[in-house]
Amino acid sequence: MELTTMDMLQIFHMNKGQGEESYAKNCTVRNKILSLTKSFVEEAIQGYLSNELPETMVIADLGCSSGPTALGAVSEIINMVNAKCRKMEGHPSSPKFMVFLNDLPGNDFNGVFGSLSNFQKKLTEEKGGESCSCFIAGLPGSFYGRLLPNKSLHFVHSSSSLHWLSQVPAGLDDKDNAKMLNKGKIYMSMTSPNEVINAYKLQFRKDFLLFLKCRAEEVISGRRMVLTFMGRRSNDPTSSEDNFYPWELIAKSFNSMVSEGLIEEDKLDCFNVPYYAPCLEEVKQLVKEESSFFGHRFEAVEVEWDGDVKLSNNQSDEHSLCKAALAKGERVAKIHRAVVESMLERYFGKIVMDDLFQRYTKILEDHFTNNPNNSTMISLVVSLIRN
Repeated sequence: MELTTMDMLQIFHMNKGQGEESYAKNCTVRNKILSLTKSFVEEAIQGYLSNELPETMVIADLGCSSGPTALGAVSEIINMVNAKCRKMEGHPSSPKFMVFLNDLPGNDFNGVFGSLSNFQKKLTEEKGGESCSCFIAGLPGSFYGRLLPNKSLHFVHSSSSLHWLSQVPAGLDDKDNAKMLNKGKIYMSMTSPNEVINAYKLQFRKDFLLFLKCRAEEVISGRRMVLTFMGRRSNDPTSSEDNFYPWELIAKSFNSMVSEGLIEEDKLDCFNVPYYAPCLEEVKQLVKEESSFFGHRFEAVEVEWDGDVKLSNNQSDEHSLCKAALAKGERVAKIHRAVVESMLERYFGKIVMDDLFQRYTKILEDHFTNNPNNSTMISLVVSLIRN
């Protein structure tokens, strides 16, 4: 059974609330990516404001998610604009801000809105006690479709979202077609048939071109977008370990359950995640092909799987290295659970989730013990200007 576009709209979301397995408590990777890409956003803001200062600056954060990071990017953008205004000749007043927070309908928007009062208070403090006119609206819906009226946006930001496809590529659950059956896997791998690889590439192409087309209608000419999403180093999607390795370890956890009769083998063979990590060349080519945006900057940054602590051989002894690996394994398992549990639960059922992630934690611990320096992934940063 494939996860269709309608399924994604209805069931895919980060884990809600404030519990130990919530996204709010396990968003360190996104926080780290926001930190690493801050200079890209600042450069885009500086370039935009050098041309014009609107009375009201309209911003969209696409794939805002929930938890502490939901308003973090917006806060940074507003502070950058205010700082730029203070440095401009004549010290013009900062614009008003209209901010649209977008994510799928199942997102924990209530949690985001519950933090708005603290967000407004922080903005006022950072502006030296001067009130900051900022209006916030939730915008539920898929960014693989239109979200706002024509020529309404000055700045678009999206972090850690565009690697999620609108659906699982069509045909990957075809039991009667061995070439389309990704046996024992849940994502592309070195052992996946070429047809599986091509289906993923085609789905990303379709989705990313549609994303650009929709934003081209909504973004005012000369205005900007900064997008960050997971990617890979190599042009070959099967040769870059950072592209699929976490999915390999989750698949390994599933296969151990299959071997014990806890999950049906056919059920696992027919499940694939709606995810694709492109290389920079793919993204550049699609931006050029769609042609509505000018690619101002394309770069890749390296991020730890837990977004925080790096393991190294500089630990004082073998015991401390092992202890650090155990802690990191647990952290990474919680991070991944907070992101993908809603999708896995919908397909495999809630009853197997605790067992699955306990196994995954153990596999991660073994991985970090034996490969202390093999725990990074690639995030692509794309800065675009509307033609």
